Amino acid sequence: MFSALLITKDQTEQSVSVTELAEDALPAGNVGVAVEYSTLNYKDALAITGRSPIVRSFPMVPGIDLAGVVTDSSHSAWKPGDRVVLNGWGVGERHWGGLAQRARLDGDWLIPLPAELTTRQAMALGTAGYTASLCVEALLASGVRPDQGEVLVTGATGGVGSVAVALLARAGYTVAASTGTTAEAEYLQGLGATSVLDRAELSGPGKPLQKERWAGVVDSVGSHTLVNACAQTRYGGAVAACGLAQGMDLPATVAPFILRGVSLLGVDSVMAPLDRRRAAWDRLSRDLDPAAIEVIASEIPLSDAIATAGSLLDGAIRGRVVVDVNR
Repeated sequence: MFSALLITKDQTEQSVSVTELAEDALPAGNVGVAVEYSTLNYKDALAITGRSPIVRSFPMVPGIDLAGVVTDSSHSAWKPGDRVVLNGWGVGERHWGGLAQRARLDGDWLIPLPAELTTRQAMALGTAGYTASLCVEALLASGVRPDQGEVLVTGATGGVGSVAVALLARAGYTVAASTGTTAEAEYLQGLGATSVLDRAELSGPGKPLQKERWAGVVDSVGSHTLVNACAQTRYGGAVAACGLAQGMDLPATVAPFILRGVSLLGVDSVMAPLDRRRAAWDRLSRDLDPAAIEVIASEIPLSDAIATAGSLLDGAIRGRVVVDVNR
């Protein structure tokens, strides 16, 4: 038997609870994992609360991230005792996920846990940290250099934003952090931000072209915030877009792209190929101070995940939430 957060749904509504399940309840897969830690992401919170149709089949164990130890494997790449990380691939949406003490998965979805990281540290970063690293890689590949000017990070007190600020600062960039929680300025400056903006400066409708401010942008917010960030990006700059906290809409014009040569870079974490995943995790393990990881993260037991999901969606959670599935 093992403990799991289980979402069920009847004809009218869904319910969620921590429950005990038998090992044979696990879905098909060629690798078994004893999960040590998972996380609570924005998508997980949507799934748990039912505020968005994230879950594609029921019953479902949510949790798009996990880190743990292989218990059994018929996959050629993995053997018992291997320490592994999983992010995305539809886990927690179509396939049972990480908010449980056990998981059974496709071995093609796993990557090795970097030797520099513990399973707890990996989940203190999770999909948010991995996505932030993908965004930094995208800006670098697009030619954005530290000597070209400030880089803006929107949604900076969230999981993606917090890690992006720390990674960019470590890489030598001058980082401006946009947040709706300006009282968190000290926290953001501790991560490496040199300036903090009120998100109200970016969250409303704006002109198609605005004063050139940013050499690059990491945006996890979308909607008007992303549009204004593009309109303020310098000639030849790049904007890495990875989220929709404000909305899915993009009420923009083509002006920044055809008059300033701005590049809008879409960053997907769910189906990213393994080479990009490994590169992103290599950067996280190499460039983040373990002390910074602890500043970003807080920890809860599995039993608190339901209540914490609502707080996360209400904007009351700073940084990352690690879930110890074994307590």
